[in-house]
Amino acid sequence: MHIKKYLLKCLHRLQKGPGYTYKELLVWYCNNTNTHGPKRIICEGPKKKAMWFLITLLFTSLVCWEWGVFIKTYLSWEVSVSLSIGFKTMDFPAVTICNASPFQYSKVKHLLKDLDELMEAVLERILAPEQSYGNASKALNSTIWNYTPLVLIDEQNPHHPVVLDLFGDNHNGSAPGRTCTAQACKVAMRLCSLNGTVCTFRNFTSATRAVTEWYLLQATNIFSQVPNQELVEMGYPAERLILACLFGPEPCSYRNFTSIFHPDYGNCYIFNWGMMEKALPSANPGAEFGLKLILDIGQDDYVPFLTSTAGARLMLHEQRSYPFIKDEGIYAMSGTETSIGVLVDKLERKGEPYSQCTMNGSDVPVRNLYSDYNTTYSIQACIRSCFQDHMIRNCSCGHYLYPLPRGQRYCNNREFPDWAYCYSHMRMSVAQRETCINMCKESCNDTQYKMTISMADWPSEASEDWIFHVLSQERDQSTNITLSRKGIVKLNIYFQEFNYRTIEESAANNIVWLLSNLGGQFGFWMGGSVLCLIEFGEILIDFVWITIIKLVAFAKSLRQRRAQACYAGPPPTVAELVEAHTNFSFEPDVAGPGPDPGTYPDEQTLPIPGTPPPNYDSLRLQPLDIIESDSEGDAV
Repeated sequence: MHIKKYLLKCLHRLQKGPGYTYKELLVWYCNNTNTHGPKRIICEGPKKKAMWFLITLLFTSLVCWEWGVFIKTYLSWEVSVSLSIGFKTMDFPAVTICNASPFQYSKVKHLLKDLDELMEAVLERILAPEQSYGNASKALNSTIWNYTPLVLIDEQNPHHPVVLDLFGDNHNGSAPGRTCTAQACKVAMRLCSLNGTVCTFRNFTSATRAVTEWYLLQATNIFSQVPNQELVEMGYPAERLILACLFGPEPCSYRNFTSIFHPDYGNCYIFNWGMMEKALPSANPGAEFGLKLILDIGQDDYVPFLTSTAGARLMLHEQRSYPFIKDEGIYAMSGTETSIGVLVDKLERKGEPYSQCTMNGSDVPVRNLYSDYNTTYSIQACIRSCFQDHMIRNCSCGHYLYPLPRGQRYCNNREFPDWAYCYSHMRMSVAQRETCINMCKESCNDTQYKMTISMADWPSEASEDWIFHVLSQERDQSTNITLSRKGIVKLNIYFQEFNYRTIEESAANNIVWLLSNLGGQFGFWMGGSVLCLIEFGEILIDFVWITIIKLVAFAKSLRQRRAQACYAGPPPTVAELVEAHTNFSFEPDVAGPGPDPGTYPDEQTLPIPGTPPPNYDSLRLQPLDIIESDSEGDAV
């Protein structure tokens, strides 16, 4: 009951409002608003009234335009970058060490025997084609060659190039016995699919690069069919690669490194990865408090055609992050001492809606294939996982260089004869790269290590003899020299200083900036404030309410006109209605047709004369205390 009374009061106040017409409402607003222009429109004479109306309209348009500019700028989500420098004791970075050669040739020679013989025959045909064609070729396993052969393309006639197979005498209508040297022809790799019906050529400007890429492709086919545990045993063990280790004043050994298998570099070893124990801090900056290593890369046991670079590959990265050493690592040359001074840059990006970065990769629509290593998210892991996913969907197999999802198989010539053609097409596809880049996101927080590298010959000629004697005895327990300058690498990794730089993104336009500019422009051009905006909002509500009242009144009048249209004449009066209920003869004859139309049927009950009229509550007056009056004393 109380709620009904309260709603009646509210309805009455809203009905009264500042005025019942739009004109009255506008006059009331101009007289009571705190902005200056509308007041002058009402108070001044006709000429000044027109002038102030135009000025107010102009400045109102200007304020609305500037507000639109500020709101658009705010919604563009621009950022500003700030650089700050701090000083504190920092954790030493994780250090990944790999050998440039992924395997020891003495352990993989039986797997690469046929491929190496075929490679030697290819080099003979390229370097001395006349002699190689004349000599009787020894028995070669041509199965490998048939999948992706190397060819020579003679472009002396650009409109009709001639393709010559390195192991054939007549191709594409060329004359018998026609040969072509690498200087006169381009070396290309022929990639075919659908049983050789669809072929393409991958051209190279250098024969060296061509044979290297071809050998690597065939070696990938071989290693993809070998179990991972056997590949680990074929790589360089930690006790042979790491001869000496020292972290600050504390000695360390190969047991302080964590081993992972990298398809490009074989067995890699990570120092201070932070997986099993807390990361090691650096006591002080300087070379004396860093990591010192002596490595034996064993260059004498390199795979001759698989690796053409000798040295150690290393990378500095954050703890618990996967090392993409092929893309971000650096080489340390054998026979040298390489000193690496480290500076730290910390990047802090703002997330949505300012950028598309991600905190942990959970909002990235790509399955992270490197999650088995229990490492943190990185955009490199996302892009490679995306490529492997596309490779599996388009080629029905995964590439050997990337992790493999469960239930899938690596590509090889025996099970997937067309995989090289498909992989080459995927690798050259710009659409595929753009798709992966658009799907992957950068990490919001990242740490980069800036390195200053210097090198010197090590050991010197004066100390070479005794150093190699000592190192050989420590490794082989023999006084005979088994190490040489071409197989030794010395590394010094340290913080140059404890100053670190933080590059942080912040919102260029925040909500305080937006409100300040909106209020400043409104106050400058209109002389108003937030209260003026509230007044304007109030007048809009009153305008809407008056419109609703008028619409309701119009609907009621429309219904009344339609009801009156149903009567032929004017509606009956109250006296006529009373007479109809007290005088039976006043009722119209509703009897059906018959011989005596003045009589009523037996089943109809006649009205009793003298029946009082119905009780019309609408004609009675209600007591004044039933309906509450509003604050102004008017009854509803």
